[in-house]
Amino acid sequence: MARRNPFEALHVESRRGGPRKLPLSRDVIVAEALRQIAATGTRGTSLRSVAAALKTGPATLYAYVDDLEELQALVLDRALAKVNVRPAGSGWRERLDALLRSYARVLAARPGLAQLAFGTVAVGPNALRITEALLALLEEGGVDLPTGAWAVDLLTLYVTALMAEHADGLDPTTPEGAVARAITGAPADEYPRVAAARTHLLSGSGDERFAWALDVLLRGILHTPRTAGAAAKRPAPTPRKRAHRR
Repeated sequence: MARRNPFEALHVESRRGGPRKLPLSRDVIVAEALRQIAATGTRGTSLRSVAAALKTGPATLYAYVDDLEELQALVLDRALAKVNVRPAGSGWRERLDALLRSYARVLAARPGLAQLAFGTVAVGPNALRITEALLALLEEGGVDLPTGAWAVDLLTLYVTALMAEHADGLDPTTPEGAVARAITGAPADEYPRVAAARTHLLSGSGDERFAWALDVLLRGILHTPRTAGAAAKRPAPTPRKRAHRR
């Protein structure tokens, strides 16, 4: 059976209210779930924890959302409303860079949001607003529509994965990070290329690496248009891992 669109759900009238218990609504539930994800991440957020914070039972929330997966989709789209899809800039690449950096900042602002974005398909109105803006910028840069359609997925997936990797302030290339320790401790006789590239593997600031990666991706997008048979040859995409329902 097809899942309903959570962004087209019917309005539910709350029967509770008063000085001790504010009326429930989908907006209140989403706001509380976003607060919890910002504070403890996705692992510490469940329908049970949201219900407890709102002083109600988990079963009550099912009048507003089907399950945790639907709630997470709503939370993600609520957060994406802060992405600036009309950044200032003189050229399309400058504005595209600024839009993706705005998206990155939104994900980085809350520890659990990047992990949520990496495991949740963004299909709400704010996610569509970002997609529309990216498609327009790529079109302005001369990218044809079929190529731009796949490019949007590639660009947003890169930024999402990068922010998920750096969640909670973690930078794997810092001297105390696991990646840096592994690379600096790798025996040269066993890993000669790793040892030779050690300085380069750990060089560059996060901003420098972001700018370089985006430049690489855009150069590839501009010079690799989709062919007519690309859709038929393209392997089926692997669904992103979703958070377990609770």
